[in-house]
Amino acid sequence: QVQLVESGGGLVQAGGSLRLSCAASGSTSGIDAMDWYRQAPGKQRELVASITRAGRTDHVDSLKGRFTISRDNAKNTVYLQMNTLKPEDTADYYCHARMSPRARGVLGEYEYWGQGTQVTVSS
Repeated sequence: QVQLVESGGGLVQAGGSLRLSCAASGSTSGIDAMDWYRQAPGKQRELVASITRAGRTDHVDSLKGRFTISRDNAKNTVYLQMNTLKPEDTADYYCHARMSPRARGVLGEYEYWGQGTQVTVSS
């Protein structure tokens, strides 16, 4: 299996910055891509950014220029740099791993989720 542990959340004033980390362990060689999602109170979970094994990144249009996803392959860690934070960014942020077809067959799972880290932006 794969374990994902997020860290770096907290309380910050509007205009401030935070850097979230997601450390992966276990069968990490089976991960094809990793994502950051967020879920605000009373709302559905939404995709924030993605990074593939090849290093290609994607960010939702509304967050481009403020949020940046990156990785450190040696540490099996993915980051989300969040700048110029706004109150509407307040949410629980989750790390997500997508597994390769071969890994799915071995592990019996195609995705894994972290426990989440809370980000609160005050106005």
